[in-house]
Amino acid sequence: MTATTVKTPWAPWMGEVPMHLDYFQGSMIEMVEDVARKHPDVIAYEFMGGRCAYSKLVAQVHECARALRQIGIREGDKVTICMPNAPQTVVMFYAVNMVGAIANMVHPLSAEGEIEFYLNDSESVAALTLDQFYGKFANIRKNTPYLKHLIIADVADALNPLMRVGYKLTAGRKIPKVPKDADVILWKRFIADGRAFSGDPRVKRENDDPAVILYSGGTTGITKGILLSNLNFNALAAQILATNPILNIGDKMLALMPMFHGFGLGVCVHSMLANGGSCILVPRFTPQTYPELLRKYRPNLIAGVPTLYEALLRIPNLENLDLSCLKGVFSGGDSLPAELKKRFDKFLRDHGAKIEVREGYGTTECVTASCLTPLTKAKEGSIGIPFPDTYYKIVKVGGEEEVPYGTEGEICLAGPTVMLEYVKHPQETAQTRRVHADGMTWIHTGDLGVMDEEGYIYFRQRIKRMIVTSGYNVYPSQIENILDAHEAVHMSCVIGVRDPYKMQKVKAYIVLKPGYEPSDATRQMLMDYCRKHIAKYAMPYDIEFRPDLPKTLVGKVAYRVLEEEMANAQPA
Repeated sequence: MTATTVKTPWAPWMGEVPMHLDYFQGSMIEMVEDVARKHPDVIAYEFMGGRCAYSKLVAQVHECARALRQIGIREGDKVTICMPNAPQTVVMFYAVNMVGAIANMVHPLSAEGEIEFYLNDSESVAALTLDQFYGKFANIRKNTPYLKHLIIADVADALNPLMRVGYKLTAGRKIPKVPKDADVILWKRFIADGRAFSGDPRVKRENDDPAVILYSGGTTGITKGILLSNLNFNALAAQILATNPILNIGDKMLALMPMFHGFGLGVCVHSMLANGGSCILVPRFTPQTYPELLRKYRPNLIAGVPTLYEALLRIPNLENLDLSCLKGVFSGGDSLPAELKKRFDKFLRDHGAKIEVREGYGTTECVTASCLTPLTKAKEGSIGIPFPDTYYKIVKVGGEEEVPYGTEGEICLAGPTVMLEYVKHPQETAQTRRVHADGMTWIHTGDLGVMDEEGYIYFRQRIKRMIVTSGYNVYPSQIENILDAHEAVHMSCVIGVRDPYKMQKVKAYIVLKPGYEPSDATRQMLMDYCRKHIAKYAMPYDIEFRPDLPKTLVGKVAYRVLEEEMANAQPA
């Protein structure tokens, strides 16, 4: 059996969207360069009052690529980008691609220990980060033997002269100076030194060559690097355009989702830049600034996790907010509650928009989205239908046998965005990326779902134990390992607690060792310890002390009992 004989009950609901597409043959930067040749004066990105046309973006990428070659970056090298959404992030991402290296994308708010892990696991020889995060890298540098070059960027470097002065007098004043004798290369010097490299910095890469590493827990909750190819990203860009025939050259996407996240990198940045769109880069998002961003930039597209839409609904005094500019609003990264969708759809209508939220679904193992509510027909509770050339099926949990329509099972998907592998985890790659009897390569998502007779997919819950808070994946076992390492902790259990804003928040249960009292002082000591070892978004909101934890018959901590306790204690 081949893709031509796999069941596709969603085909009648594709509307004008073709079942199959032709994909760009080449690297990600080559796809962007192709746009720049056709539309050199279209704005590629906007950032804090400044604008950059496609022609200038490509020139900046060439400059950065020469700088990378000048410091010795070679084909296949890993370069960590630990940055918020900023011009240097975009430029470095495509420059790394141009020289044939692999971009290792890392959350800049990660704890020191996490950054150390990402650098060593990827064997990164160079890293780019902001001056405000220099301290984290300085503290772990001695433990990162592969890292030869640390490049330090400053937000001010990407601003026009007037904005630069304002930044230096306000937010910039709070950032500690990087010591003059630090073993780093400042961004301006890095770019200037690259001018000494003569010749073309480009290294020819093919569709299936590795290009990006994004981190996820996969199906087991153990953090792993997901290796993705040029084709994975370029195919996604083509699919996004095909499923959104509303898009025009120059349409603006409010890029709130961060570039270390598949959603932010794949949908909000590359799919826009590969199709002639404009990215409004937002380095730091707060709900309070959201309305001002909408007013100032009047974007045509916004994409985000449900938390983002919940946040907007909570902001008062938005009666005069005009959203008639919106052509598309997309939700992913977590389930969109039906009630939240109804409230936000009404909010859109009340503010002049003629559209509704379109829910999608995806996994980092396929970059991000691979399924979206079509323009032809929406169904309440459904995450939509597959993208072109993407196939979904529901199989028995633990097997590969397809179940009947309407029956719950594991969601599997196949298509041109399927990852290459989990870096250094061949066994888990084999468990997740499987060739079935039909000859196709399928990703076993670890998620439970249902497909109806029209091919619409319904997400049910995760098979794997994972907490999704504000769109970020948090793995309880990792937090428990950190807590258990503290001298005061005998045993811990971490669960997700329902939250109307974050969807879930993290709670820790702790059994203390003899000699330690369950007091506010002990709780504060453990919270301070967590802040040093756990990313801000994954921090427990509460620590509850227990004399013991519930156990299963085989002696394992029964985390589901704690989940049920919390669910029953919360108002419906």
